Amino acid sequence: MDYIDPHIHMVSRITDDYERLARAGCVAISEPAFWAGFDRGSAEAFRDYFRQLIDFERRRAGQYGIQHYCWLCINAKEAENVELAREVISMIPEFLNEPGVLGIGEIGLNKNTMNESTIFLEQVDLAARHDELILVHTPHLEDKYKGTRMIIDMLKGDSRIRPDRVLIDHVEEHTVELALDNGFWCGMTLYPVTKCTPARSSDIIEKHGTERIMVNSAGDWGPSDPTAVPKFIHEMRMRGHDESTIRKIVYDNPRTFFAQTNRFDFTPRS
Repeated sequence: MDYIDPHIHMVSRITDDYERLARAGCVAISEPAFWAGFDRGSAEAFRDYFRQLIDFERRRAGQYGIQHYCWLCINAKEAENVELAREVISMIPEFLNEPGVLGIGEIGLNKNTMNESTIFLEQVDLAARHDELILVHTPHLEDKYKGTRMIIDMLKGDSRIRPDRVLIDHVEEHTVELALDNGFWCGMTLYPVTKCTPARSSDIIEKHGTERIMVNSAGDWGPSDPTAVPKFIHEMRMRGHDESTIRKIVYDNPRTFFAQTNRFDFTPRS
């Protein structure tokens, strides 16, 4: 089955992973801007990173028949340095009209601090002023519900933001309903240890349905599996779900959400 991975950090993966993804049926990926494994010291480092996402990773993916898209932001992990974050935010509009740039993300909260909230709101404002889609990172483990509640309150507090143009990622059993009930799209991240597993994600689908929800691998610097989405497909098949239901989650829903920007120039495989 063809699928789209809507959140995967391929800058942290070797080229062999692109081949693995292609063999597993991946036809497109969306790569949010994220932490580099260490804190960057200057806005120019982010400029180079954005260019890597827009140019190099797009070409590297294309060698394996995978269409590559990306998002731009400064991530919550680096938002404590407010001065640097504002330099990066001021630079982002230079890149927003580049091919394959889907919007602003993954913005959000990490430890739910005041500085993180300040920079989150400033990037929400950037997205609103430029009419961009938004991809949101929700915190890990015990901070997740509080952080998700804070994020949704901040988003709902800006009348310019349409929930159907926002994807709230890393939802779990205790946050998915909060996001869906407020009209947002949701992403479930399939991690081998934290976040969701294919089995837990399948449980969530069986409880909440297939509207405005998708799954991803994240595939980042920590323990992660870039081929987690095919494992979710297998789990759903083993439970007896039909192919159209599975395809809606792993292919149709990402296409529908991303198609809200004309820079999603996706070409289906014939």
